[in-house]
Amino acid sequence: MAPSSRRRFEHFPHEADIGVRGRGETLAEAFAQAAVALTAVVTDPASVRARQAVEIGLEEDDPETLLFEWLNAIVFEMATRGLLFARFDVDLEGRRLSARAHGEPVDVGRHCPAVEVKGATMTGLRVAQERDGSWVAECVVDV
Repeated sequence: MAPSSRRRFEHFPHEADIGVRGRGETLAEAFAQAAVALTAVVTDPASVRARQAVEIGLEEDDPETLLFEWLNAIVFEMATRGLLFARFDVDLEGRRLSARAHGEPVDVGRHCPAVEVKGATMTGLRVAQERDGSWVAECVVDV
């Protein structure tokens, strides 16, 4: 094939989404750690200072839907307030989640955001108690 007639593009498989997983001794801790994992998709959570808090309250029929809504509530707060969060205080009572997300406004120079999370998905959505009694909360987020 002559150089001028060679194709200069190609297709290749690419997996654009990212799974987030939180583990904890309690379900609330697993939800909090899943939220930290969500922040870690965007930036190093250690680079985010806990300067302000946002209250988040949700109620859903099952833990999986509650996790899905929890992560999407965080994505909403990040997008609408221009914040990143480093720490999450989560309280779960039955079907109700009450939480405080602690963070600060995005500082592009310091946080170097890698991607924007569009939202949590139902893909890989799982909330379960492990054999050792600990909890795991996970799903795939769209980036």
